[in-house]
Amino acid sequence: MRLAGPLRVLVVLATVGLTWILAGTMLGSDGGFVRLRQLLNTPDEDPTPMPRSRRFRCGLPMPCPEKHFAFRIVSGAANVIGPKICLDDKILMSSVKNNVGRGLNIALVNDVNELLKFLRPIHEGTLVFVASYDDPATKMNTEARQIFSALGSTAIGDLGFRDSWVLVGAKGIDSKSPFEQRTKNNKNSNKYEGWPEALEMEGCIPQRTQEEQ
Repeated sequence: MRLAGPLRVLVVLATVGLTWILAGTMLGSDGGFVRLRQLLNTPDEDPTPMPRSRRFRCGLPMPCPEKHFAFRIVSGAANVIGPKICLDDKILMSSVKNNVGRGLNIALVNDVNELLKFLRPIHEGTLVFVASYDDPATKMNTEARQIFSALGSTAIGDLGFRDSWVLVGAKGIDSKSPFEQRTKNNKNSNKYEGWPEALEMEGCIPQRTQEEQ
């Protein structure tokens, strides 16, 4: 009983002391909050937000020059994820748009004609975007390969079963297209079981005026 009085005094003094320390930490100098975070073992947050990398049309890291189209083509991944074709920030084909299928997915710019019947009527100067999905070659015949070769493809001659292939060609190009990629189906190097990895290609294509066509 004799110790009750002194103990109450000590408790009061300890409570006042802790309150004063916390108040000084929280309301004192600019470093008060830093000290409080240190006491609570909370790391400082950087007040400066990280800058976001700017993306341009079709997600390109750099803008295209004037009188050029931006494009991005992604082939299908195995037989699960469909291909995607973007031109000048407009999605022409994708799984989300539900307008892709297994085989060859082809987008014609400036042409709406309906594989051989679809390709034969292409007008001179028409851009042709091709992205494979699952298997692009099993039903390919000699005439179809010749047409793609005339559009600028150099890989079409030995395009095989389940190869991944993307192409931007044009009717009347009279040379090989600079926009073509192909990965062979190889069981020793395939990324997916039975299929090679998906291909992604992007770039800028010069526009052609009516006088140039």
